[in-house]
Amino acid sequence: MRTAEIKRNTLETKVSVEINLDGQGLSSLNTGMAFLDHMLDQVARHGLIDLSVQCQGDLHIDAHHSVEDIGITLGQAFAIAVGSKQGLKRYGLSMVPLDESLSRVVVDLSGRPGLFFDVPFSRARIGDFDVDLFFEFFQGFVNHAQVTLHIDNLKGRNAHHQAETVFKAFGRALRMATEHDPRIAGVIPSTKGAL
Repeated sequence: MRTAEIKRNTLETKVSVEINLDGQGLSSLNTGMAFLDHMLDQVARHGLIDLSVQCQGDLHIDAHHSVEDIGITLGQAFAIAVGSKQGLKRYGLSMVPLDESLSRVVVDLSGRPGLFFDVPFSRARIGDFDVDLFFEFFQGFVNHAQVTLHIDNLKGRNAHHQAETVFKAFGRALRMATEHDPRIAGVIPSTKGAL
């Protein structure tokens, strides 16, 4: 089973993440931020990843520390669950529409962190959630998952739809990249022989 459980405790947050890459899309989410819970649920359901994320953070200040630390902890758990990457497809691509919005997410299990994020949100907040924090979430994730991640919102006027297409596409791209390819069973998918 490709699973991991990580706890991250700082003076700002207490985060616990459990992940199963071979799951059914089940989730248990309590971050203290309802919209982020909704987005993480998209990752679980569309990635067929069983995901538990629990966070107690200093939300009386703002959500920055919690969102960033959730991204970091999820990235750490993902890296452990992926393991050696032998026999994996390595690359994942997904384009997801929702009404007027369309987003593209491409991931490479490269062993190198890189985030390229182009999402021109139509407004600064979705409910009480600051959309700037999505970048912080994904930056934390790529730094610790050691993946290259390109996220582009190609069309969109409704910020909720823009965010939802991004997270759905993210889940589906992860699912594709972490799938086993029987043609390269036991082989690292790189000419270097290592990722």
